This record gives sequence, structure tokens and C-alpha cells, in this order.
Amino acid sequence: MTTVSPQYAILFADVSGSTSLYEKLGDQTALTAIEGVLSEMRKAIAFQQGRVVKTIGDELMAVFATADAAMQAACDMQIRVSSLPAVASVQLMIRAGFHYGPAIEEGGDFFGDAVNTAARMTGLAKGGQIITSGPTIEALSTLLRKSTRDLDAMVVRGKQDEMHISEVIWQDSDDLTTLAKREAPVSTHEPSLVLTYGTNTVELGVTRPMASLGREATNALVVLDKMASRVHCKVEYRRGKFFLVDQSTNGTYVTVEGDGEIILKREQLMLRGSGVICLGHTSIEPDVDTVSFRCG
Repeated sequence: MTTVSPQYAILFADVSGSTSLYEKLGDQTALTAIEGVLSEMRKAIAFQQGRVVKTIGDELMAVFATADAAMQAACDMQIRVSSLPAVASVQLMIRAGFHYGPAIEEGGDFFGDAVNTAARMTGLAKGGQIITSGPTIEALSTLLRKSTRDLDAMVVRGKQDEMHISEVIWQDSDDLTTLAKREAPVSTHEPSLVLTYGTNTVELGVTRPMASLGREATNALVVLDKMASRVHCKVEYRRGKFFLVDQSTNGTYVTVEGDGEIILKREQLMLRGSGVICLGHTSIEPDVDTVSFRCG
């Protein structure tokens, strides 16, 4: 007989750009600031009857009985942290993600689908943002569901089909509250993304919507790295946004400026701002080849 795992709302949150905080503020000042942020996050979790599962460095994992409680805790975290005073002119920010689904509790820790998906949601968030999944939106109460907006659909590791990704609107702002209800303003700006590898540059946008990267000479950017696949990944322009789609054996490592590195394995990620892409291994290895990207 198949055992059905109980459902939990799993939330991850971490301090955005913590590496640069240590560089700007120094170890002790940055550590004190991060501990203050974690303290505020724990208060928000306790207020919603959640439980802190573990804290690793500047990241915290929590579990809740319902999707509503996780969302309210995530919003409370953002409000509390945004109210903290700047430290040496640096405004502290967090990013958060949560997912409601099956998980297994073992030895005080949690494992399973909800944990893995929640971690992916957090990896998609930027500073000051809360990201959740389409299935979690369906588990929210009608009132809270109105404070979310659909972003896009993407492939999430462990899922066969694309999953809708949504942003939680946590600021108490009339502008943000009505944003999801009104038509998008007409813009004459055509988004572009520039990929650079060595002396080679490729610009994507309306006129050139796709470029592939890998070892084969037929790729738009040929990356002669032994860890790269022949056609390792591609970048696609869709509805005004740029997505990196991994097709490789060893994975694609993406670092968005100000955030931590994310590894994609047969997954896709929306690119934003600027950063670096590394084919087959982490970009922190010495003398590694990287492809830089910049959205404009």
C-alpha cells in the first residue's frame, strides 16, 4: 500500500547579497547585521505558529501547517527587515520562497517534494521579493490569493511539467495592489540581452530570439571547456523576458549579480540584471571560463 506523505508549507529565506555585505561592512559588522535580520525572521515565524527547522549561515528554513501561515510569515519577514535601519548606508534585504506540498519529517528535519520546490522558489527570488508556486497559490485562502501575481511558467527540478511561478505582493501600496488587475502599460522599449565570451558577443531580443552555447562550432557562442556539452544550453527570448534552458550533462551554473550561484540541471531560469554563466562547473573555481550576461 502506498503511503501518502503529509502536506506542509516549507519556507526558505536568506539575506540577499550577504557576500558583498561582508566585503562592504567587514566580518564582525556584517555578522551582527545578519544575526539581527535572522532574529526578525524568527519572530515572524513564531507569530504564525511556524517552526524554525534549521539555520545555515544567513539562510533559514521553516515549516508551517498551512500555505496561508507561510505566506503571512514571509510578508511579515519582509516588512520587519525593510524597517531595519541601514548599516553603514547599506539597506538590508532578504529573499524568500515557499511551497505547500508533501514532505517527510525525520530527526527534526524535513525532506521531500515541498522542501526541494521551496528551495527552488527561493533561488528564483531577488532581494525584497517573495516567490511561490502555482500549486501553493491554489492552497491559499481567497483573500491571500488576491495579493499574488503570476510571473511565468518554468521547469522545476523533479517536475515533469512546467510549473507556474508567482510573486507575493507584500508591500502595503495601492500601486502594487492594483498592478495585477490593470493592463500592462505600452512600452516602446525592446528588451535586449548581451552575452559575452572572450572577444565574442551575441545580442538577443526581438530580431534574434535565441542563442545556443556549447562546444560545437555550430553554437552562437562556442565555449571550449571540457566540462561543457556539445550543445550545453540555450538562451531564449519569450514575451519580453530571457530564459536560460539547460540541456547538458553536468549542469549550468548561473550567478546573478548580488545573489548566490544557482545550478540548473535540465531546468530553466529567467535571467535578470547582469551576471555570469558557467558551463559544467562552478564559477568560483580558479581559471574557469565564464559567459557574462547583461539585460538591457
